[in-house]
Amino acid sequence: MQIRSALHTASLAAGIALGSAVAVFPSPIAAQAPAAAAARQLGTVKAISGNTLTVAADGGAQTSVTVGDGAKVLQLAPGSTDLKTAQPGTFSEIAVGDRVLAVGKAEDDGSLQATRVILMKSSDIAQKNEADKADWQRRGSGGLVSAVNGSTLTIKAGARTIQVETSATTKFRRYAPDSVKFEDTKPGALDQIRTGDQLRVRGGKSEDGATIQAEEIVSGAFLNLSGTVATLNAAGGVLTLKDLTTKKTMSVSVTGNSDLRKLPPEMAARFAARARGGAAAASAAGANGGSAPAGTAAEGGAPRPGAGGPGGPGGAGRAGGGDLSQVLQRLPTESLADLKVGDAVMIVATETAPGSEKVTAVTMLSGVEPILAASPSGSPAMTLSPWNMGGGAAAAEGAGGPQ
Repeated sequence: MQIRSALHTASLAAGIALGSAVAVFPSPIAAQAPAAAAARQLGTVKAISGNTLTVAADGGAQTSVTVGDGAKVLQLAPGSTDLKTAQPGTFSEIAVGDRVLAVGKAEDDGSLQATRVILMKSSDIAQKNEADKADWQRRGSGGLVSAVNGSTLTIKAGARTIQVETSATTKFRRYAPDSVKFEDTKPGALDQIRTGDQLRVRGGKSEDGATIQAEEIVSGAFLNLSGTVATLNAAGGVLTLKDLTTKKTMSVSVTGNSDLRKLPPEMAARFAARARGGAAAASAAGANGGSAPAGTAAEGGAPRPGAGGPGGPGGAGRAGGGDLSQVLQRLPTESLADLKVGDAVMIVATETAPGSEKVTAVTMLSGVEPILAASPSGSPAMTLSPWNMGGGAAAAEGAGGPQ
């Protein structure tokens, strides 16, 4: 049984919302409930009065939960899925903002008399999420799925090709087709992943970064759009652009859940140079029968030794590919009102309906004129994923709490 942490951030990526973690309480709770008909209340503690908690479910409904003297309080660490690891706690340890699963008897007035409370401290969840976020930056990669071959996935990150090896222990999460929120993701499976999907993966990398042993994967069917803003209605939250790849004019809705960022000029120039270098390397690889020149970031090739660039250690620069999502969350935010007609943007969006020319922006990045100029044909020079992996898909199954 899953609950989501209250620590929601404004961004998604590629969420990847991420931003808020999913707190997972272990399935054995159901078996250990005091009675088969026992009522349960999952949510965030909003208020405490005497021995009564006001608990808000993730849908917003609030329930009064009374914790009597005989009720058990067990504290479970984020990441644990086994109640055997829970530590005895006390009612006084519960604070506003904590996540709880209360089990007990439902009263006629809708309240709950709890016989057991499983507690996850918000401070522990936040600490776990920060650790996961750092690990996703260090050991994560992302891109577009270009091939699915049994348990192996191939993703493209700019000019770079990465082989993602999955196993029986790989954890999967999948974005809902009608939601841009990470907290609406569901446990997924390998057979849900299709060519063209966006994918983020965390796991052990080979020395050249061309292969990853996947521990966790979060994926979704998203559209990648790029082009210049043709019309703009900032008050109405809508813009249009002609996508460079499909040549279709798309209507893009920008909501409060959309993550808008701006790429500084000097960083855009570095990414554009990398895009041009990757394209040149890929072309040279083809001319040489598939062998890329030493030190290039062509498909499957290792990045240049010591290659720096945006993102720093473990970021996009070190990855040697074009993974803008690695630096996205460190970029300044902006509003739709900051844009103007003619600005170049890269967008990750969800479709209103399959084949529709109306989409909703998950992530939008401006300041990308140099990057698009480096790829005038419209083929993606860079990978822009929709997720902020703070908390990461890691937390999805493990923190009792991905995004």
